[in-house]
This record gives sequence, C-alpha cells and structure tokens, in this order.
Amino acid sequence: MSGLQRLAGGQPVIPNFGQAPSCDTHNGTFCWGWFSSHVHSLFLPALLQHIELTVIAVTIGFAISFVFAVFTYRTRMLDSPVTLLNGILYAIPAIALFQILVPLTGLGILTIEIALVAYTLLVLFRSMVTGLRSVPPDVLESAQGMGLTTRQIFVKIELPFAVPAIVAGLRVAVVTTISLATIAAFVTDKGLGMPIFDAMQRGNFKTEFIAAASLAVALALVMDGLLVVLQRVLAPWIAADTQQRDRTPFTTRLRRLAVSDAR
Repeated sequence: MSGLQRLAGGQPVIPNFGQAPSCDTHNGTFCWGWFSSHVHSLFLPALLQHIELTVIAVTIGFAISFVFAVFTYRTRMLDSPVTLLNGILYAIPAIALFQILVPLTGLGILTIEIALVAYTLLVLFRSMVTGLRSVPPDVLESAQGMGLTTRQIFVKIELPFAVPAIVAGLRVAVVTTISLATIAAFVTDKGLGMPIFDAMQRGNFKTEFIAAASLAVALALVMDGLLVVLQRVLAPWIAADTQQRDRTPFTTRLRRLAVSDAR
C-alpha cells in the first residue's frame, strides 16, 4: 500500500507493543533491540530498494544529460532552450510532480523514476557543459597543432578536463536523488521513505523514523565519498595539477598521447 493510500486510510494507529520491552512501549528515542530485530526484514530491503531507485534515476539522467550537453557544446543555440526546460522541471515541487504523473503512469516505479530523472537533468547538464567549456584555449591550440583530430581532442582532452565539473554535478545529483527518493513512499512502498512514513503512521515511532533517516543520510555520505574517489581514479593528473598549481602533468600526458597517435 502506498503512502498516499495509507494516509487516506484514516488516522495514525498507535502500535500495540504487547509485552514488548519498555523502550518500545514508551516509544524511546532509539530502541536498539527493536532495530536489531527488524534490520533484515525491514531496513536492509528498504536500503537496497533505495539504492536501486537512485542508481536507475542517476544513470538515465546522466545519459540524457550527456547527449544534450554534447550537442549544446557543439551548437550553442541549444543552450538556453535546454536549460530553460530542465529548469522548469527542476522547479516543480516533488509532491506536485508525483500528483501530475500518477494519473498518467499510475502508482509504481515508473512514476517515481520519471520524477527522479527529471530532477537530475538540470544539475548534470549544466555541470557537463561547464566542464567541456573549461578547457583553456592554449591547450586546444596545442592539441590541434599536434595533429589531433576533433574526436581525439574531445576524448583525450575535453572530457578529461570536464571530469571534475561532471563529478561535482554527479555528486549533487546523487545526493539530491537519495533525498527525493524518500518521498517516493507517497507513491509506492519502495526505499527508505517507506519506514519513515510507516513510523509517522504508527504515532511517530522514533526508532523506526531515526533508523530510516540515518540510513538515508549515511547512504548519501557514502555515495558522495565514492564519487570523490572515482574522480581521483578517472583524472589523477587533475588532482596533481591542482596541488602543484600548474598544468605540467597534463601537458606531459598530452604530448605522450600525441606521440603515440602519430606512431
């Protein structure tokens, strides 16, 4: 049963704890025993569902944004229309967007993913375009002088230079999607939003609420940290270049690439 259906069903029901421990019966701040007994049955499945919702939305949003970013980078006239459209989607409140989509796509994963993907587009698109346009003109001139083709310049110079900006946008998109995915419980019982709304329905059961919210925060922090590591793996010369305050590492790499292509 979805969050909308549960909220429409009546007043919150105070849980009947029976002979449960005093922490449960008195709705203590955090009941470790209750949490431990529900980790595998409630919180772990919700966490995995939350990760799935996030990965699907960010992956689709990244693919769509990348295509538009490349076309916009090559054809600047598309910049304003695409940014305006993405901005309009981003400005719609999440609950309102769910209400708009439910009559069209129903109560299910499709509705959730359409909304989550829509909120990733603006951040990812702008970060990609900004990154691709961040290449210094002298670097592009050097690459052209070395005989690199347009495709080689894009793959070996423009994309590597864009990695920091792209990853920065990706970090924002991932954290935003993780937070918005909790609201998805209004549409379907998926993700960490489900135990959060369930706790509210049960008379603000603190343990369930705090546990689910803490897992969502921890997931956002872990994913953000993994993306930082990913950036260092994908563009180690950028990190070295930043630390040394010059572009010698990347220039050396560019020359080596040009020599290998010439061979």
